[in-house]
Amino acid sequence: MLKIGKRTFYILWGLFIVFLFVSYIQNPEIAKPEQVRGFIQTYGNEMMLVYIILTLVRGFFMIPSTPFVIAGGMLFPNQLLLVLTISMIGVLVSATSLYYFSDMLGFSNYLEKKYPNGINKWKNRLKSPKAILLTTGWSFFPFVPTDLICYVAGIVKMPYKYLFIGVFTGELVLDVFYVCFGAQI
Repeated sequence: MLKIGKRTFYILWGLFIVFLFVSYIQNPEIAKPEQVRGFIQTYGNEMMLVYIILTLVRGFFMIPSTPFVIAGGMLFPNQLLLVLTISMIGVLVSATSLYYFSDMLGFSNYLEKKYPNGINKWKNRLKSPKAILLTTGWSFFPFVPTDLICYVAGIVKMPYKYLFIGVFTGELVLDVFYVCFGAQI
């Protein structure tokens, strides 16, 4: 049943992306900043609610937070602190969910079978207090998915406080930059 749900979601997600791509090809004007701002001004309150919901659920679908944080800065340039707060809450909800549900998603068995030596190495690294530095660096580096370290941390049973502090610190610095960058676009 879970496989059917996943497959259905991926098909719908793919169709949505195709729809957006075809819409853009047919009418490139819809992606211009002036058009997007006009749309947001018309539906401002509703868009903030949609933004909050999307930010909170995006982690469940393995969608990176970066585009959402930048988009938040673009869409709500007068509410940057609110966008940052929403973004950080979304990142931490996602990190917590991935940490606690990593076994349920079935990645632990797969990774332990495919990379038994690597998993043991990560277990030792992630159970020490220095793991905060590792997760901070991982979360701060924009070219690696933070979701991955959250999965691994959950699989190897890293102390949750190390993950939380590391992800919070790394993502906060990065998200401040993204929000300001988005506001400048």
